[in-house]
Amino acid sequence: MGTPGGDGRLTRVAFWALLGVLLGTLAITLPELGSDPWPFRPGPVEPRGVLAPLVRAAGEEWDVGIARSASFAAALALALLGAAGLRRREWPRWVGVALVIGVALALLLPSTLLTVGLRDATDPWFFTNDSTYQIELAGDLVLDGQNPYGHDYRFSGMERFYSFDGSASERIREREVSLEHYAYFPGTAIVSAAWRLLPAPLDDFRLFVLVMTLAGFAAVMAFQAPLGLRLAIGAVVVANPIAVRSAWFGQNDAPSITLMILSFALLSRGRHRWAVAALAGAILLKQFAVVALPFLALMLVARGVERHELRRCAAVFAAVVGAGVLPFLIADPVVFYEDTVKFGAGTYKIVGYGLSGILVRAGILEDSDGSYPFALIALLTWLPLTAWLLVQQHRARELWVGAAAFSISILVLLFIGRTFNNYYLLWPMMGLAIAALLYVGERAGRDEPRAGAVAQRSGAG
Repeated sequence: MGTPGGDGRLTRVAFWALLGVLLGTLAITLPELGSDPWPFRPGPVEPRGVLAPLVRAAGEEWDVGIARSASFAAALALALLGAAGLRRREWPRWVGVALVIGVALALLLPSTLLTVGLRDATDPWFFTNDSTYQIELAGDLVLDGQNPYGHDYRFSGMERFYSFDGSASERIREREVSLEHYAYFPGTAIVSAAWRLLPAPLDDFRLFVLVMTLAGFAAVMAFQAPLGLRLAIGAVVVANPIAVRSAWFGQNDAPSITLMILSFALLSRGRHRWAVAALAGAILLKQFAVVALPFLALMLVARGVERHELRRCAAVFAAVVGAGVLPFLIADPVVFYEDTVKFGAGTYKIVGYGLSGILVRAGILEDSDGSYPFALIALLTWLPLTAWLLVQQHRARELWVGAAAFSISILVLLFIGRTFNNYYLLWPMMGLAIAALLYVGERAGRDEPRAGAVAQRSGAG
């Protein structure tokens, strides 16, 4: 499988296992790739810019054929490579890396570039997602020296997204509560402001999401674990169906998830301050990442980090979070709280298959727009569970237990939340991937001294 540190070569078994993971990923993702888009009715489409040839090739409309053909071609390439290397006993490291990146690009690029090109050929409220569109608008506001929190988005163009035909109406402006709030943490607006400096259509925020999705592979490769395992889990991280859909559809979890994975990898390598800085960045990009904080803190304790170093880590974490939050908090603390905490937890319409949706269907809650006692439920269920998980992690004194406990905690929290979107499952899944990497890495690290001792005794004999 390769050396624990990670510069080994791929054995025959590891190579074929990687091919199996990649082919399985393609087989699962391909049939649904590009399906269930927003029902936009944009009117005339005028292809322009660097993506015009792709838009024309798709018939100037949303088309799944190009994306699925690219995925099938990637599967065919894997099969041909396997046939060519049937008798080969090992492969260089770069081959495994190239295979994962190639399959990820085949799945991610066509759909994402097509939807970005279609948007560039029409209007900014078409062929996008309302969350990423609002993040882009927030970035523009930051560049103009304005506060995205408490801003009125009802006349920003975002209101035209919800009609799907580009029209604006007072009914939509009154109905869509997100037009009066910015529910995302400050890191999104800050990063968006930097990304919006790129020329169109490269300034589309989904391209940043795509880049950060691919960066998730690099974060996995930073772990101390056998090469074959890192390649296989890296393939799952960057090419799973949820991540692929998120890139073109416009769901913005990948940047935060990648930084979260990186934080655990850095911790496993003893880069403690960089680890907490990465987690702080993850939290600034998505509130969900804050659940990882107590588990990461206990991991530092389990590694025997001295108190003065723990204090430095806390200072680094506070500095990164403060740099992102304080400018907006100082500008207007009330609207910052109302947008990110009050609105995010209590105003969204109840959707999905979580506890809130079950209670609505069971008739216990009146309707999807009514109140939902999330804070009380979390206090009675999620908080005691998380406390128990932290106790078990502290007793185990193993790093992988913290990542596994994080997966359980965040899954329960997401289940009891007011909204439960399917793509939220990416968070506990990534936690389990981290746990697997840490588990194997820890054991491989323990085996190395034993193997060395055995070799010394053999030599002495």
